[in-house]
Amino acid sequence: MTPFKAAAVSASGGKAGPYRVMVVDDSAVIRGLLTRALESDPTIKVVTTVGNGQLAIDALGRPDNDIEVIVLDIEMPVMDGITALPRLLQTKPGVAVIMASTLTLKGASVSMKAMSLGASDYVPKPTTTGAISAATDFKADLVEKVKSWAQAGRRKRGIAAPSATAEPGSATPTAPKRLYGGQPIKLRDMPPLLRPDCLAIGSSTGGPQALFKVFQAIGKITHLPVFVTQHMPATFTTILAEHIGQAAGMPSAEAKDGEPVVPGRIYVAPGDFHMIVEGNATQRVVRLNKNPPENFCRPAVDPMLRSIAKVYGNKTLFVMLTGMGQDGMKGATELTNVGGTVIAQDEPSSVVWGMPGAVATAGLCSAVLPLADIGPFVKKAITRSVA
Repeated sequence: MTPFKAAAVSASGGKAGPYRVMVVDDSAVIRGLLTRALESDPTIKVVTTVGNGQLAIDALGRPDNDIEVIVLDIEMPVMDGITALPRLLQTKPGVAVIMASTLTLKGASVSMKAMSLGASDYVPKPTTTGAISAATDFKADLVEKVKSWAQAGRRKRGIAAPSATAEPGSATPTAPKRLYGGQPIKLRDMPPLLRPDCLAIGSSTGGPQALFKVFQAIGKITHLPVFVTQHMPATFTTILAEHIGQAAGMPSAEAKDGEPVVPGRIYVAPGDFHMIVEGNATQRVVRLNKNPPENFCRPAVDPMLRSIAKVYGNKTLFVMLTGMGQDGMKGATELTNVGGTVIAQDEPSSVVWGMPGAVATAGLCSAVLPLADIGPFVKKAITRSVA
């Protein structure tokens, strides 16, 4: 029997085997395209496709449903995605909902609203069926996010992932000691008087939700600037910055090339641009560039950190949140070389423990914390800096 057909049931009642997905879209053609894209990965099985939000609620409410992830369109007849979202989450708490929205300002705005209402993530969807069929990046993004959120759900429920999906940093956690490859993570000493002059944050898959939670816990910052690089396309970063600002209760916007850096403001790297900081102790400015992608990403965390290490040195506090890959590890290395402080999100609370796992296992972190503890930690550190 193949691992995908195994009917092993965990103590929590969940089944092992392929990740089980429901696709919700009013277009039968798009439902078919999304299904084929998802099932091109042998660890994913689309178990249900429906044409509107009400049908999705009905399908999810059946006693025999085993759906782990929902790919949800926004604009549909009978019941749209935003209306259906809270009812889906109420029907099956813990199910991951990924919004599929067009790559427009309206689509980005609705996606960020959905995430504030409990959606797990989003995928920017091409506007035509032909574009969807040809969009390899979209398909790869969709598959990555479905697998990542399904894996995260299974970790919480203590269910093993399909064997073919094992990826670095995605193994089931071995609490209470944080291990990677059987080896304990070596932490750096925490500076006894951590008083940062700037806060930098990097994130990718699962990042928007993590950012909202961190900034809600930190609250308004008045005495230092905050720099955020989240792997996200243009347009979406505009709306992300607005929602981060609402969560923190402070000014937040996409960074503009040449604008002065001032305390009490959040600067978000715009989609398709690297964001760096230039200047000296008395005058600092943000610079944007379209240098080649780093770690297959633009914006990328590494160039932001390299520049911040030069400008702020040991007065930098950097937080690495959930994300796939290793972006940020090289920059964090340069930052710690000049005395900066790095903390990372831990594996159990991360959707993907790639980026935070990379800095943690490289021995760059002074703390590896659950997501719920990161905001309070940062708040304490930056409050101390004005004491």
